[in-house]
Amino acid sequence: MKAKPIILLTNDDSVKAPGLRFLIDCVRPFGKVVVVAPDRPQSGTAHAVTVNHPLRLELLCKEKDYEEYSCNGTPADCVKLAFKVVLKKRADFLFSGINHGSNSSINIIYSGTMAAVFEGALAGVSSAGFSLADYRLTADFKPSAVYIKKIIAEVIKNGLPRGVCLNVNIPAIPEKKIKGIKVCRQAEGTWQEDFDARTDPQGRRYYWMTGVFIKTGHGSDTDESALENGYISVVPVQFDFTANKALEPISNWFS
Repeated sequence: MKAKPIILLTNDDSVKAPGLRFLIDCVRPFGKVVVVAPDRPQSGTAHAVTVNHPLRLELLCKEKDYEEYSCNGTPADCVKLAFKVVLKKRADFLFSGINHGSNSSINIIYSGTMAAVFEGALAGVSSAGFSLADYRLTADFKPSAVYIKKIIAEVIKNGLPRGVCLNVNIPAIPEKKIKGIKVCRQAEGTWQEDFDARTDPQGRRYYWMTGVFIKTGHGSDTDESALENGYISVVPVQFDFTANKALEPISNWFS
């Protein structure tokens, strides 16, 4: 009999987050599942790793074809520890999420959810991250279940090119309004931040960051457009940041 694939799951909303619990249910039929996830919310940590204090793992559950650990580090820490300490090898596949909130467009660079996915891809593991465009703790993940399982099945069946991973974003709409899956490009956008200045009881100033997302590009072939029109967006992304179109003109500066 063919051995079951080893599937690593993680996220950035913590091991207790409803999105991760839902993803676990979606993935368990596909193989042996190992969960290594942060013990507390780590949203916005991007690809940070822990170097200033010790990392700890706690075994939460172990049963046939399923293990679950919490970690006091970032999502990237969780993946590194999973490969080197828990599994002592690379997993066959890695899935991250389901994040509470969209990671479309430029949000990907801040995302701990997608940092874990990039960490998997860096190790040569076919990896995908899932996000639902709903920040509420009570977000409903059920409408996307069929589509999430389909994407997982295709990744396991086909694998992904080396250095490529998937950024999957799901609109927060009823199942009957989801039109399907659209493979598309990342939309152009930026965050317009502001800082709410306050004063603590000791008279010291502190700040809460606020902001709004601004689309700076348009087109029907982007993840933002897909979400706005009722589609689940799938963007193939890579960790090679080389701006290939700029290589020649900048090389000419020094020729």
